[in-house]
Amino acid sequence: MDVEEEGIRRRRRFGAVFAAVWAVYLIEPLRRGWELDNPMARVYTLAVIVAFGACYIWSYWRLVAGSRPVSGAWPPSPDLRTVLIPLAAQAVLIAAAAVTLHSVVLSMSVYMASYIGFSAPVRWAIPLELALIVAFGVVPQLATGQSPDYGLIQSIALAGFAVGGIRVILVRNHQLYLARKQLTELAVAEERLRVGRDVHDILGHSLTVITVKTELAQRLIDLDPDRARTEMADVERLAREALAGVRTTVGGLREVSLAGELANARTALRAAEIEAELPDSDDLPIRHSVVFGWVLRESVTNVVRHSGAAHCQVRVTPTSIEVSDDGVGMNDSARTGSGLSGLRERVQATGGTLILANRPEGGLRVLASFPATIKEPE
Repeated sequence: MDVEEEGIRRRRRFGAVFAAVWAVYLIEPLRRGWELDNPMARVYTLAVIVAFGACYIWSYWRLVAGSRPVSGAWPPSPDLRTVLIPLAAQAVLIAAAAVTLHSVVLSMSVYMASYIGFSAPVRWAIPLELALIVAFGVVPQLATGQSPDYGLIQSIALAGFAVGGIRVILVRNHQLYLARKQLTELAVAEERLRVGRDVHDILGHSLTVITVKTELAQRLIDLDPDRARTEMADVERLAREALAGVRTTVGGLREVSLAGELANARTALRAAEIEAELPDSDDLPIRHSVVFGWVLRESVTNVVRHSGAAHCQVRVTPTSIEVSDDGVGMNDSARTGSGLSGLRERVQATGGTLILANRPEGGLRVLASFPATIKEPE
């Protein structure tokens, strides 16, 4: 049995039990039927009242039979025809019991009021409850020259209101459950995006530097073996750092700082033989350090991989970071791929704006800026 079928069965049981609880109020009509002198009338009356109780329980069971456990509304909101058919069956059985019990059966209209309150939305429930009050609490009394039965009218109104209130509570609880489920799914999706974005940024930068250093080491094997060994040692170190970065990112422990990324940028640009103009690591803003670090990492990766630049400049202020180069600019579509797209999302998520633009003198300018009053997210 799958989860959906089990949910439907639970709701059917709930409907049957909820209706059966109200069946206790059939004791009085059953008692009056049992006291009838005519044996045939007694059997007939008891059979009709039992049939009414069974019909009432069946009405609830039928109402919830088609409801779905997660995606569907609970309690279900059926069409008007689905509501009226059980009501008509209950009314027929009440009329049948009135043949022998007469006005005693009028109190059974409370059952119809409770069913209306549970099954019908407000736009239908109010007129149906008013029609029930008139049909059972006013018309029979006026037909016999009596005043309306205000006690019965009150009982019908209270039954409809009370069960209608239960319906509203169940609907709100179900909506809250669906909202929480959706928030959970969104949180999972957001975490997947975060991990994917961080892994892309970490590996994209590290593998780019590894590729550049490997190419440099190959050229230096015969010319300068000691320098080649130094470069290969750096390749090993970078590979280990990339592996550790992926592990900590998946674990949610990855920390990026502007000072650390400046050191990585200096290494990457030097390996790519790109002249670097970087700010002093002793005079860096603490605010926005993490997002500035991500901007610097992705921008330098982009410069090394795609720009063909000879010079790269980084400027940092308390509210902005700018990375510019003298390469080919954005003529190459690869320069605006998933890395910079993910970087834009990251900056916007922390309240900043990211500008990518070609420089008039050639090359690309990446500028991430933040309002002076925005708070750094924890």
